Amino acid sequence: MDISDFFTPADAIVGLRAADKSRLLQELSNRAADRLVLDSDRIVQAVLGREALGSTGVGSGVAIPHARIAGLHKPFGLFARTRRPIAFDSIDGQPVDLIFLLLLPANPQQEHLHALALVARALRDRKIAGELRRARDGKQAHRCLIANRV
Repeated sequence: MDISDFFTPADAIVGLRAADKSRLLQELSNRAADRLVLDSDRIVQAVLGREALGSTGVGSGVAIPHARIAGLHKPFGLFARTRRPIAFDSIDGQPVDLIFLLLLPANPQQEHLHALALVARALRDRKIAGELRRARDGKQAHRCLIANRV
C-alpha cells in the first residue's frame, strides 16, 4: 500500500483557516464526508471521539487525526496545511499547521493499519514537512507526499 492508494490531489488543502482545534477537525470531517458521500455528523463524532482519547498531535507542528468509520471500505486521507498554526494539545505542546485526517474502515485489515504508519513516517520526515510548508497549493502538497517515499 502507498499513500496514493488513499489520497488524491483533490484531498489536499493549503491555506485552510480554522479558529481552533475543534473547528479544524469539524471542517476536515465535513470535507471528508462530502468526498466520501457519507454522513458528516458520523465522521465528526468519530474523529472527535478518537481525539478525546488523546491528542493526535504528534509533535513538530504535525497532527494525524484518525478514526474508524462504519461503511468505509478502504482508507481515505485528507491533508491540510493551515494558514496559521493551531493549538492542538500536541505531545510537545506546539501548535500544528500540518494535518492529515485519516479515516479507516471499522474493521481494518493489516493493510489498512499500514496506512497510518505511512502517513506518520512521511509527516515526521523534516524534509517532507518543510516541503509541505512551502507548497503553493494542494497539488504541490499532494505531489510532495506522493513523491517522497520514506
